[in-house]
Amino acid sequence: METQTQEKASVWLKPEQVDRMRSATVEASATYLAARNDALIATLYDTGLRVGEAVALDVADHVDLDDGVIVLPAAIQKDYPTDRSPSYTEIELDDETVRTLRMYLAGRWKDTGALWPSRQSDRMSTESVRNVVRDAAVDADVRPLTLAGRGEPTDVTPHTLRHSVAYRMLNVEEGHTFYDVRNRLRHATIQTTERVYDHIDRV
Repeated sequence: METQTQEKASVWLKPEQVDRMRSATVEASATYLAARNDALIATLYDTGLRVGEAVALDVADHVDLDDGVIVLPAAIQKDYPTDRSPSYTEIELDDETVRTLRMYLAGRWKDTGALWPSRQSDRMSTESVRNVVRDAAVDADVRPLTLAGRGEPTDVTPHTLRHSVAYRMLNVEEGHTFYDVRNRLRHATIQTTERVYDHIDRV
């Protein structure tokens, strides 16, 4: 199982696999949860948010769809493994993610401050987010790329989607460098980005 250390990324997905996960979660989820789960996966894959950061998001404080950004105060970001703290950041959203979030928020079944409520409470737990992502991968039968070749659907976690942002930026989209990946994923140093992702940058 993948961990959230700064070692080499060991599990990642191609964009079409994430698309299949989104379709699968809409088909498999209860009607009132389908839009939430789709928007959740879309947001994780667009922004590269860590799961703890994603569950901390509040609609009023951290989501600005008019400007198309997720607002991340330092307080909800994961601390660097140094004495330094991360700085206030705004993550620009893809237009398609903005549309997906607008549709989700327009029809939410539960009106809570948290962006991602659960059936049981006003805010999803990190474990419930992991369950949504894993179940979507299983329902879509996606086999992620791994250091050994191919993994199993149950290997897919929210952090897999974070790694998949780097894969997409380096191999699918044009014009990105390791510095762009570092900025998107908010690593403390460029050396961290290179250490984690140099092996998935095609040569």
